[in-house]
Amino acid sequence: MQPCSLAPRNALAHNRAQPCRDSFPDFFREGSEMDMITGHAFMATSLDGFIARRDHGLDWLAKQNVANEDHGFDAFMDSVDGLITGRGSFNNLLGFDEWPYKKPVIVMSNSLTDEDVPAELRKKVRLTQLGPKQLMDSLHLAGWNRAYVDGGQVVQSFLRAGLISDLTLTLVPILLGDGRRLFGETDRDIDLELQEAKSFPSGLVQLRYEITQS
Repeated sequence: MQPCSLAPRNALAHNRAQPCRDSFPDFFREGSEMDMITGHAFMATSLDGFIARRDHGLDWLAKQNVANEDHGFDAFMDSVDGLITGRGSFNNLLGFDEWPYKKPVIVMSNSLTDEDVPAELRKKVRLTQLGPKQLMDSLHLAGWNRAYVDGGQVVQSFLRAGLISDLTLTLVPILLGDGRRLFGETDRDIDLELQEAKSFPSGLVQLRYEITQS
């Protein structure tokens, strides 16, 4: 496997001398097993539908009293092969004290360069300008079966492309009044079927929906 091709399962290769941006295979087989890969979203949102403040701030999440509550995120991460996110969410992750993911992370961005990825993350993070469909096909060729799709604009684009199979939303008991919305405009109705609903002592409510393809 070439240094900048997608590595299977639990690793991403990155080579500074041979930039990895857009090094995904530029082909896919229509009507074949490429349809097997699925996208899955797992997100928290304020009661009025915002996933972050305008500046991507998440301080409103940190003040929730969720001690000793298991919201299922660890089990969810165990079920996926890696994460697809956007520039805003990636910049938020860089602000954490420690990098939170052990699995590979793909960052969809038209503006980030390899120089924007810290040296210690260059074996864990890949940049791409591929669109949702071509990206998913390339990841499936690399051995992925389930992709965690994260970030407002990224989730919106994958929903519009019909690439998300299920959506887990955790409703946080707070009204932000303004910020970055989870959902945007769509060119059609997207029907959802409720699979599970849970409430927690903190006031969080978690809903898991399967997206029904019409």
